Amino acid sequence: MGGRTPDLADPESLRVLIRLLRSHLGPYKKPIALLVLLQLLQTSATLYLPTLNADIIDQGVVNGDTGYILTHGAIMIAVSLVQVFCNIGAVFYGARTAAALGRDVRAGVFARVQSFSAREVGQFGAPSLITRTTNDVQQVQMLVLMAFTLMVSAPIMCVGGIVMALGQDVPLSGVLLAVVPVLGIAVSLIVRRMRPLFRTMQTRLDTVNRVLREQITGNRVIRAFVRDEYEQERFRGANTELTDVSLATGRLMALMFPTVMTVVNLSSVAVVWFGAHRIDSGGMQIGQLTAFLAYLMQIVMAVMMATFMFMMVPRAEVCAERIEEVLGTDTSVVPPKSPVTELRRHGHLQVRGADFKYPGAEASVLRGVELVARPGEITAIIGSTGSGKSTLLGLVPRLMDATDGQVLVDGEDVRTLDPVLLAKTVSLVPQKPYLFSGTVATNLRYGNPDASDEELWHALEVAQAKEFVTKLEGGLDAPIAQGGTNVSGGQRQRLAIARTLVQRPEIYLFDDSFSALDYATDAALRSALARETAEATVVIVAQRVSTIRDADRIVVLDEGRVVGTGRHHELMAGNETYREIVLSQLTEAEAA
Repeated sequence: MGGRTPDLADPESLRVLIRLLRSHLGPYKKPIALLVLLQLLQTSATLYLPTLNADIIDQGVVNGDTGYILTHGAIMIAVSLVQVFCNIGAVFYGARTAAALGRDVRAGVFARVQSFSAREVGQFGAPSLITRTTNDVQQVQMLVLMAFTLMVSAPIMCVGGIVMALGQDVPLSGVLLAVVPVLGIAVSLIVRRMRPLFRTMQTRLDTVNRVLREQITGNRVIRAFVRDEYEQERFRGANTELTDVSLATGRLMALMFPTVMTVVNLSSVAVVWFGAHRIDSGGMQIGQLTAFLAYLMQIVMAVMMATFMFMMVPRAEVCAERIEEVLGTDTSVVPPKSPVTELRRHGHLQVRGADFKYPGAEASVLRGVELVARPGEITAIIGSTGSGKSTLLGLVPRLMDATDGQVLVDGEDVRTLDPVLLAKTVSLVPQKPYLFSGTVATNLRYGNPDASDEELWHALEVAQAKEFVTKLEGGLDAPIAQGGTNVSGGQRQRLAIARTLVQRPEIYLFDDSFSALDYATDAALRSALARETAEATVVIVAQRVSTIRDADRIVVLDEGRVVGTGRHHELMAGNETYREIVLSQLTEAEAA
């Protein structure tokens, strides 16, 4: 979106906005119809009041008819009450419908993002997706609120004001022929320049969001390398760019109101000037001039209300495009139409000739990978950095789908399995474990909400995390910050392993999940884990040879290809790639 140069008067942007609103406002036709009816009644009452006022002046005040004044005064009060109550009802239904629209669009964007694979999330970027789900939806919601509370009544008041003004005095209405076109041209010229600025503003808001997110997440790295000044300058640059475009937009907004008010004031002077001559010649009464001035102000107010709308439309158009871009992106991980809901075997994993290539990449990350992992065995995957180990594990729980080949669980292609069944069967402990804000217990129960406290403590004991959790204030109820930032890296890894143990899947996938542990804890955890998962299928990705040397099967990856499979001693004797990795960490004697 950010790379496209927008047309200043972009009809496609408006069509996208209308399409988004039409698709999400469909369920609210009845409250919208009631809202329009209330706005019509309220505007009609507003238009009728100046005529009543003119009649009271010309027929009651001038003639000294107190009864006429009281009678028509009571009518004015009744009409004013109708106006007030209709306005309250219209604003109530307008605000409620706009809030419902915002809720529905946010839910739609969130649901679509949740369906994305790692490929689509990487395509948009997390900061941009957050901005689109929050700020962009809010801009569209505000536009709808303004439309329901202002824009519905604005054309009625403008047209009705002109008709009523003509009813007071036709010759004096010639002033309107000059005022309305001048206002329309002035507003359109300013709004035309706003659209590209609003597009740039949303893009730069993404940038500020991204930079701020990086700096908060990477705070420790910034401090470790003493890059505080550099990061401050980077944020200052992004912030300044957003400020500059916001100021440019603000200047145009500031120009709008003086322009409109100048035209209004000049037209009011013209009406009084020509109206005085009309009264002097006997062609018009004082009450009619008062009513005409009131209708002129109502027409101008209608234009002002439309101006508010025109100011918001360009930004809402840009936001609607960004929202539609998310809603219109299909996930590469497509749910099966007729999902398999039951498996015959338990825990058998096979990868057949799997390839994976990122969109636009020159080379595949994985090429023709073959792998078999059976229940009761530990299968290890090792390879140099960038060899595709994590990508291979990501294919099993369908974080992304293989671009060629198959991944089979119990003989069924994972692309045919019901997502709930796949989630229960396969559990992945990622390389960078993530904990959610809450407590230790809520994080451990993430995959199994019905787990008892005894099951949680047992999982913590196996994961070598019971000791430090016991020392936390509150134990299982100890608070966990977002991302688990209030515990160490090794503690996060052990809590993530315990979370997987609570779920008790049939296939365990550990993606370098022991890297932050010391050797003693690593050895104790693997020993306890072997007993706990004795009947399950375990696949371990590791860089540390000591972690996987006792595995039943070791798969060696090199540049996305399997270059060796076997046990430790077999690969040491016959696989040069594995031998190089081992000897880079151990001596010849230790390796033997």
